[in-house]
Amino acid sequence: MKIVLCRLLPVKCSVSGNILPMTKPTMLYKAINCRNCNMAVSGNFCSDCGRPRQVTRIDWHYIVHEIMHVLHFEKGILHTIRELLLKPGTSIQTFITTDRSRLVKPVLFIVVTSLIYTTIDHLFHIEQGYVNYTAINHSAVSVIFAWVQSHYGYANIIQGIFIAFWLKLAYRRHGYNFFEILILLCFVMGMGMLILSVFALIEGLTGIRTMGISVVVGLCYSCWAIGNFLDKRSVISYFKVVTFYLLGMLTCIISMVMVGVLIDLIKR
Repeated sequence: MKIVLCRLLPVKCSVSGNILPMTKPTMLYKAINCRNCNMAVSGNFCSDCGRPRQVTRIDWHYIVHEIMHVLHFEKGILHTIRELLLKPGTSIQTFITTDRSRLVKPVLFIVVTSLIYTTIDHLFHIEQGYVNYTAINHSAVSVIFAWVQSHYGYANIIQGIFIAFWLKLAYRRHGYNFFEILILLCFVMGMGMLILSVFALIEGLTGIRTMGISVVVGLCYSCWAIGNFLDKRSVISYFKVVTFYLLGMLTCIISMVMVGVLIDLIKR
């Protein structure tokens, strides 16, 4: 707890030698140990780990601040969307190599955008008009795909791992490691979820079936953005990206089916 003592301290004038009172209060702090590293803290922050002396209480001010922090135009999700639409390659390269404060963190971005799509789907029941995995049967395969349908944020990250593996294999001479390519995919696939969200909202409000178009548009954007990042000057590179992007998606689907079949065999 911070203790504030206000007192007037005598100060000797260097010219006249008279004793003058100090007009400003003196702030004194009771030294406590940091809750994180147990070092003595005498100010507002720990000098060793930087943690605040006292954590503010969570109230509606805190909630509003956190929401505004995520949605802040300059360095938040709106700015990130604009950058990824206009110059995805340059923006993501800058994030990886130079400045990681201008864009939303990639994992947070893909989770938030996936949540937006899931919310729209639950409101209008878009995907039930196309496929419903739970209605197929009660096999482990249908359970896995039903989980994917309900958890796109995590499922996209899993799918991104497979796609990143193939892209790393195809572009192994470009110098980007596996995790940097995975970060690229988090941004790109997050934008893909926003594209799906826009078309899902249109279909939900108008009744016009647009989700087939959204898949094509999302795939085209993803391959363009990845090619723009890896090798924007080569036309062949974009076709190469399409091939290995689809290969990663196919590998992911096959792996999920195999896991489901294996679980069913073990249960028998």
